[in-house]
Amino acid sequence: MRNLIKIILVTFLIVSCNSKNKEVEKTSTKNENSLVLTNEQLKNAAIETGQLEKRSIASTLKVNGKIDVPPQNMVSVSMPLGGYLKSTKLLPGLHFSRGEIIAVMEDQQYIQLQQDYLITKAKLNFASDEYIRQKELNNSQASSDKVYQQAEADYKTLRITLRSLAEKLRLININPNQLSEGSISKSVNIYAPIDGFVSKVNVNIGKYVNPSDVLFELINPSDIHLNLKIFEKDVTHLSIGQKLLAYTNNEINNKYECKILLISKDLSEEHTADVHCHFEKYNKNLLPGMYMNAEIEIKNNASFTLPQESIVDFEGKNYLFIAKDKNNFLMREVKTGNHENGFIEISNASNFEGTKIVTKGAYTLLMKLKNKSDE
Repeated sequence: MRNLIKIILVTFLIVSCNSKNKEVEKTSTKNENSLVLTNEQLKNAAIETGQLEKRSIASTLKVNGKIDVPPQNMVSVSMPLGGYLKSTKLLPGLHFSRGEIIAVMEDQQYIQLQQDYLITKAKLNFASDEYIRQKELNNSQASSDKVYQQAEADYKTLRITLRSLAEKLRLININPNQLSEGSISKSVNIYAPIDGFVSKVNVNIGKYVNPSDVLFELINPSDIHLNLKIFEKDVTHLSIGQKLLAYTNNEINNKYECKILLISKDLSEEHTADVHCHFEKYNKNLLPGMYMNAEIEIKNNASFTLPQESIVDFEGKNYLFIAKDKNNFLMREVKTGNHENGFIEISNASNFEGTKIVTKGAYTLLMKLKNKSDE
């Protein structure tokens, strides 16, 4: 019986000691984060307090996309009548100017077209004179209406044929007004329709190309666009004219200013929308097809915030000080979000609603708390 009583007493003492140790541990932790200032210390610390405030804090939306060229700045060069490529100096990446000869084509059909034009032109001159003569004779009743009508039909037919042939000549860059029997050529030039550089060369010298074949692909990069992919949940935060910064993976510190021009009104299968942006300043290092990252500053809904100087960093965590009364302060861990214009978002704001928080002098309190712990 005595042994049983001893066991019960020992067990009771052990449990009592453990409870006291836990209470001491809690009290110790609480005391480590508590600080009491004298009136003199309070005056020197210049402490100011306040409460959580609701305000909109901007956040940064990070997206990616690639550089595109608008259709009007991208040209596929072909030969409307086909032919053999006689010469070209184009290579991918080569720069050229508008109006510059970029290739020479040759084919016997070019000769035939020029011949047909000049013959038709000569016939038209004769038909014109005959039409005028028959008209005068018909007016004086010296010729029948049938002869006059035939002369008129021949004249109009040849005039239509000549205009048609002239347009065909213009298609292969021959000026019909400057064509004469002494200037007939088997070769025609292809001129650059824009300023820019060569994207692709699809032919080689001596190759025959059909009218539907693309010889070269040319790009004018002066009006390149950045095409971003934006998820549907973020599209509502964007607007036309909104500014953003874009950069490549290789040069993350070299950022280019852009402005949103267009926002797509439909979503892809991946639930993303295309957002077209214009570079504020063209840079020759930016090439079509290049992948880029972008940072867009967006405004969020109002959230609880504090001045940034309310938050102190200690051992890799963020803290603030609660004013329990005039001289008594308690350091509490805080979760923070985005910051803007000197204010920072408080993620766990529900823990501090209605609480007096030190908004000025928090760092001074941290130093005093550290010194207290070291003593």
